[in-house]
Amino acid sequence: MASTAAAAGTPSSPLLSSRRRSVSSSFRAAASRFRPPRCVLGSEQLRVAEGKRMGGGEPRGAAWTPKAPAQEARLAALPREARDSRMKIFSGTANRPLSQEIAAYLGVDLGKILIKRFADGEIYVQLQESVRGCDVFLVQPTCSPVNENLMELFIMIDACRRASARSITVVIPYFGYARADRKAQGREPITAKLAANLLTEAGSDRVIVCDIHSTQALGYFDIPVDHIYGQPVILDYLASKTISEDLVVVSPDVGGVVRARAFAKKLFDAPLAIVDKRRQGHNMSEVMHLIGDVKGKVAIMVDDMIDTAGTITSAAALLKQEGAEAVYACCTHAVFSPPAIERLSGGIFEEVIVTNSILLPDDKCFPQLTVLSMANLVAETIWHVHRDGSVSSIFQ
Repeated sequence: MASTAAAAGTPSSPLLSSRRRSVSSSFRAAASRFRPPRCVLGSEQLRVAEGKRMGGGEPRGAAWTPKAPAQEARLAALPREARDSRMKIFSGTANRPLSQEIAAYLGVDLGKILIKRFADGEIYVQLQESVRGCDVFLVQPTCSPVNENLMELFIMIDACRRASARSITVVIPYFGYARADRKAQGREPITAKLAANLLTEAGSDRVIVCDIHSTQALGYFDIPVDHIYGQPVILDYLASKTISEDLVVVSPDVGGVVRARAFAKKLFDAPLAIVDKRRQGHNMSEVMHLIGDVKGKVAIMVDDMIDTAGTITSAAALLKQEGAEAVYACCTHAVFSPPAIERLSGGIFEEVIVTNSILLPDDKCFPQLTVLSMANLVAETIWHVHRDGSVSSIFQ
């Protein structure tokens, strides 16, 4: 009866009211500690070297990583018992350094996982900590060896599903098979759709991809997809340099015009030029002519990936013939299949700027190469997904 009267609006005792106020204030204080970290993409990022200038004698080849965010915005500043234990981040073997940077930004430890291969090549995965009721994020770019990394990701997803994870989000900084997104000829597969189906059937609930080759491939997934862009990282790096006012953004092919136009608008609203090419076969291209004016200007070529570097080096040679003062190459994914290193390091480019979406071994590094870290960008996306926030707000 007493409980019924209280529910009907009977005034409670002073002791009960004080307890409620105490609990409410404690809850608000605890909730305030879970503020999302700020996206550190501006002046707070660590510059490569003081005095580094476009066209000058700057040091090259070093990785460019953002410094830690402000202490009050970083989850690592929270007491361990106050952190959100329902967010688990696991890494595959494709790019563990990137996963470690992501976890460090979020102030959590990478999940403990055992991944090994048997003598016959089969992959074995075992989660070494509980994920029951947790939001699990699996970080694994499907770069070379593509099939190995993709199969490893499928097995990781299945292991999390069978371990009763509440949700499984697959974080794919580089999505392999994305270029096989249509039937260019008869009797060809659409492998991008097949890979999307396999990720769904394996048990993933959501996918996070970065700069997918063709946005139409996002429609191949039957689960939610968050598409993020590596442009902010590259733009911030270029903003840290003294760039000539007489510059032009160049798309190496007609298919990348939309990407290059958006890049040019954010880079001081620079003019746009387009290189027209005719592809003769897989991994082979022939540059035909240039649309736009590059004479006496600094050309910044923008693409989503560099594979064999045939397209971008042929386009750069054309830009030099047309009178470009200097040529810079920017891309998110450094696939660098042979003979890309020989072409890129041949001296035609002043600098080749990429992100660490794909882990580059030492034999794929060269003096003109600059690697930027996209860990903060991916970590921000993970945080917004985990807290049911807006991912698009990161880029506004």
